[in-house]
Amino acid sequence: MHFISEQRLDDGVLEREFTLGEIPGTLWTPESAAPLPLVLMSHNNGLPKADPRMVARARYTAARGYAVASIDAAGCGDRPRSAADERARAELRRAMQAGEPVDEIFESFIGPLVENAVPEWRATLDALLELPGIGGPVGYSGGWTALGIRLAVAEPRIAAAGFFAGGFVPRAQREEARQVTIPLLLLLQWDDEGNPRQRALDLFEAFGSKEKTLHANLGGHTGTPWFELEDGCRFLDRHLK
Repeated sequence: MHFISEQRLDDGVLEREFTLGEIPGTLWTPESAAPLPLVLMSHNNGLPKADPRMVARARYTAARGYAVASIDAAGCGDRPRSAADERARAELRRAMQAGEPVDEIFESFIGPLVENAVPEWRATLDALLELPGIGGPVGYSGGWTALGIRLAVAEPRIAAAGFFAGGFVPRAQREEARQVTIPLLLLLQWDDEGNPRQRALDLFEAFGSKEKTLHANLGGHTGTPWFELEDGCRFLDRHLK
């Protein structure tokens, strides 16, 4: 892991950009005493780590006493996209503009994205836990629920996870949800225009966790109340501190 920049932000959080091979990432750490628990934070279906909403969440969580890390998936952020990625995104845009069904397009696009992202997140986790001051436990927090499900099944070091029910979850990850047994917090926007409510409720039911909590709020896809970020940190506090 090679750090390429750093800056101390006005909330006292240290923000450091890094690379791990071809993987670009960001690490936010507070001024709290080490060792710090670690939160892996992603955005919906691989949106860039520099997205303002995700950066705000990361900074808030770090200020609460966590090391927070995010990376750009292949084909996302500044990483080059393959010709197949470009075709899938173009077809998705066309279908959405035409009001056509998009589930099968999402299925063909998101499934491979998840499979390619998981090894990179696990390699990043290995490198982060070798840094001085980061000792775990490890949590996952993010809108990319499909990735979180896959990581929760594949990565035994993840002790708790907070998901947002607003992203498309491929069939493979919906089946894998039954194997997820760690404590979970699932956020649902009741009026999410792009994600059927019943699908989110069915996903919550499918999780195999004995401790799982569903928070549902009125509003559309981007209307999650700010207080859910505070509640999410309290959830992490219970399981990672």
